Amino acid sequence: MTKYRIGIDGGGTHCRGRLVDNQGNLLAECSGGTGNVYSHYESALSEIEKVITELYTLANLTVDEYGNSVLVAGLAGANVPSVIQRLTEWCIPNLQHKIVSDVETACFGAHQGEAGAIFICGTGSQGAIWDGQRFKLMGGWGFMLSDLASGASLGQKALRRVLLAHEGIIENSPCMNHIMSSFQDSPEQMLLWTQKAQPRDWAHYAKVIFDYAKRDDCNALCLVKQCAAEAETMIQALIHTSRSDIALFGGIAAPITPWLSDEIRERLIEPKGDALDGAILLGKRWWG
Repeated sequence: MTKYRIGIDGGGTHCRGRLVDNQGNLLAECSGGTGNVYSHYESALSEIEKVITELYTLANLTVDEYGNSVLVAGLAGANVPSVIQRLTEWCIPNLQHKIVSDVETACFGAHQGEAGAIFICGTGSQGAIWDGQRFKLMGGWGFMLSDLASGASLGQKALRRVLLAHEGIIENSPCMNHIMSSFQDSPEQMLLWTQKAQPRDWAHYAKVIFDYAKRDDCNALCLVKQCAAEAETMIQALIHTSRSDIALFGGIAAPITPWLSDEIRERLIEPKGDALDGAILLGKRWWG
């Protein structure tokens, strides 16, 4: 008998967990570090295990209740076939579980299990469509190849532009100077940083770009407009394929929305729930 349901939302920067009983009553919530099983496989699963342990501790439940529980975890990177295969080896004793991508749980939660589409633009980006029976995913192959309108992609473009401005190749601006100063005005320091930088580190610069765009900084405006164009490319493809309106998620969603065209903004809807709602609902769908 399923007495408890666990939902996990594992993104590129952090993961969140929720524990409810079989009536849907909230018992506990907590958060941990990155949940990206492509870029941080071992540490992401370790963080998820810590979150689950903390959820049961907060709810005053013991591990004996794992046998009466089900887990659905939506994790960044869980759309990659080799990662999906590797995840078949992972388990927590006595706990039934299913792992899907974070965009799938977000899509299911956004539309409360009904057909619909979403576009997540956070540290990374990905689109999903739920037709009532199965998911179709778009994007989500990392910011070096994919992830249009993501924080990491925006950050990478920004640093390229910062270096161009620093060397006098393009016009400089306060935004470029602000970012360059974080590297002690040294291209070499920037280069060394890139050798170890993770997607969330690149995405750190997204907020700076949006802040300066509000001040009409010429370089920040160029970057934000490019980001908006990328978002529209993804959104238009999702709308065309799903033939439905779309909900936006992620840390870039709110700041990018004012920069989208009127036509696109008219097709945006407020999500009815989040990725944790989706994980819990999928658990109910699959196990009752």
